[in-house]
Amino acid sequence: MSPSAEPVGRTTAPSPAPGPSRRHVLGAATGAGLALAAGLPGTAAAADLPPLGTFDVVVIGSGAAGMTAALTAARQGLSCVVVEKAPTFGGSAARSGAGIWIPNNPVVLAAGVPDTPEKAAAYLAAVVGPEVSAERRQAFLDHGPAMISFVMANSPLRFRWMEGYSDYYPELPGGLPRGRSMEPDQLDGTVLGAELAHLNPPYMPVPAGMVVFSADYKWLTLAAVSAKGAAVAAECLARGAKAALLGQKPLTMGQSLAAGLRAGLLSAQVPVWLNSPLTDLYTQDGAVTGAVVTRNGTPGLVRARRGVIVGSGGFEHNAAMRARYQQQPIGTEWTVGAKENTGDGIRAGERAGAALDLMDDAWWGPAIPLPDQPYFCLAERTLPGGLLVDAAGARFVNEAGPYSDVVHTMYERNATAPDIPAWLIVDQNYRNRYLFKDVAPTFAFPDAWYTSGAAYKAWTLDALAAAIHVPAAALRATVSRFNGLALSGRDTDFHRGDSVYDHYYTDPAILPNSCLAPLWLAPFHAFRIVPGDLGTKGGLRTDARARVLRPDGSVIRGLYAAGNASAAVMGHSYAGAGSTIGPAMTFGHIAALDIAAATAS
Repeated sequence: MSPSAEPVGRTTAPSPAPGPSRRHVLGAATGAGLALAAGLPGTAAAADLPPLGTFDVVVIGSGAAGMTAALTAARQGLSCVVVEKAPTFGGSAARSGAGIWIPNNPVVLAAGVPDTPEKAAAYLAAVVGPEVSAERRQAFLDHGPAMISFVMANSPLRFRWMEGYSDYYPELPGGLPRGRSMEPDQLDGTVLGAELAHLNPPYMPVPAGMVVFSADYKWLTLAAVSAKGAAVAAECLARGAKAALLGQKPLTMGQSLAAGLRAGLLSAQVPVWLNSPLTDLYTQDGAVTGAVVTRNGTPGLVRARRGVIVGSGGFEHNAAMRARYQQQPIGTEWTVGAKENTGDGIRAGERAGAALDLMDDAWWGPAIPLPDQPYFCLAERTLPGGLLVDAAGARFVNEAGPYSDVVHTMYERNATAPDIPAWLIVDQNYRNRYLFKDVAPTFAFPDAWYTSGAAYKAWTLDALAAAIHVPAAALRATVSRFNGLALSGRDTDFHRGDSVYDHYYTDPAILPNSCLAPLWLAPFHAFRIVPGDLGTKGGLRTDARARVLRPDGSVIRGLYAAGNASAAVMGHSYAGAGSTIGPAMTFGHIAALDIAAATAS
């Protein structure tokens, strides 16, 4: 990618995804053969398994997609069960910041967001391009607002607009510079009673004694140098103190979302079977009519009168699937998705005849491979006083651009201009000003970061270059040029700061461009950057009604999918914060409504 080029998806629609390759067709056949060889029960054998019950709807997975689907089915008068592989509920949604991107929903409209159906349709079409059908895009836009209203009416969940969190491409037609994203409001976990103990823990715990929303982190990062940042920190502490005085167990972000949906299921008397992994789907006469599930250590058959909804997440922790479908280097150690996400529902759907799409892609983002778990970088690569370089010591991307675009660029370039790993270079002035992960300004990083090779520190750029094995002269020249651009306030090489989005995780005190500041104060720091992800985004091909399709476009009767078990309605792009969870919940809702409509007809 040339310095003057814009990141993928910024101004041009991506090309249509290719059809299934011979490798994928053979791979599907091989996968089915291996499954049978491994002892998965065939249809006849499955019918002889111990019965686990019969329901109108069987939902696979208790993430945002699965629980929204189950809640909808139950409130439509259908009997329903949720089967969950993990010992906890909530999946990756519970671990997340729980941004939710749904245009024209009642929460953002009430907050004064100037959205319209026409703006939303134009923006989504411009971002996604033709590879996702107009019918699927429109189904998401049509049903999303009603889904949010339904969830608020049938659970304790309430939501807040993430004011100022821009759409990721606000300059495109219909894009909103102030954003459409929202997040769950604070929820008292005591509404769950004993069930709260089964909530999947967060990816990063909230600091003790504080109640923190996703939108607060932008300011907490700046708390040492910004009056507003200090005020937000004080507000977070005040919320925590108030909750403690009231005897509450305050939850926010993904914890609030998952707990709120689970509370809705409790009210609707929907059982959630934990420690109950899906083994396979059960079919009769070409229709999916149940699921083989291991419950209490024994395989059994749970039958579905009306349909099965697969919401079991992606395949980010399945090394064989990542190697089969995705670019190298890739692995399971760079993802922050729930560890149980090994593609079980996707593989079961494929064995049932489903087509797969977008299997090469994920909800990418630059990550630092820390020794305990990968750290998904948001603010750190965007704050002024830092830049990304490749193995040659050269910049290669707009560091403040949408995180998925940064990783797409890394993969596009890596074969000819190695940038995996890349390196985030910052100076001590940066470290004196900003929170980094959960390490306060001026504080030392853990020794394990250095011994693991995730972080390096040196008193000169030449010494830092030697430590990370990049050419010293090139790194010096890169930093020198970057410093000149920063002082001018214009990044003419990669356009950092040209988009409103670029300024979200930055320091408004830095002028003339809040994205850009020179590196000048030793010691200098380097952090290893790899292609991390929030989960994979490829899976079962579905239509606008969330029905799973065969390669020839025909519908597999009785089988639906939503969330990361299905191919994303966002295609290869990413419209805004919450483009994972918003569509997941919406298509779970759509699936249940479709089953209910078919039942009534």
